[in-house]
Amino acid sequence: MAKWVIDAAHSEIGFKVKHLMINNVRGNFKTFSGEAETSGEDFKNAKVTFTAEIASIDTDNEQRDTHLKSAEFFNSEKYPQLKFVSTSFNENKMEGDLSFGSVTKPVSLDIEFGGLAKDPWGNQKAGFTVTGKINRKDWGLNWNAALETGGVLVGEMVTLNAEVQLVKQA
Repeated sequence: MAKWVIDAAHSEIGFKVKHLMINNVRGNFKTFSGEAETSGEDFKNAKVTFTAEIASIDTDNEQRDTHLKSAEFFNSEKYPQLKFVSTSFNENKMEGDLSFGSVTKPVSLDIEFGGLAKDPWGNQKAGFTVTGKINRKDWGLNWNAALETGGVLVGEMVTLNAEVQLVKQA
């Protein structure tokens, strides 16, 4: 059994959502951790766990970040983390349970394996691009505002995108 952990310095955990029904606003989590346990180098059937600190959400707008951390969205004081635990992992798909707030729901994420490499210090690394879509309302993130022109301020569908580099533990 091999254990791999996220190299946070070389990884990004991001999302985007429609704003005013006309464009996407992007954000990410600055503080996160995760690991994968594998029975071989191919990651087939890897067991993956991941957590992100809600208070670390960053959309490059302090007012919006404060709103996202508030009880109208993530309620970071009551629920400080989001968590993902995989239930299956194959060449191009990872299934698992995503939890935040008081809700846990299954999600399906697309996986693109970037390959294996050794860094200049001899550490074995593995790279992945992870993408998916979720409906924020499935997790109770219901806040919105109607627009006078029709539509709503914040879209329901959230696109998840992560660039993850794992380092094999000795």
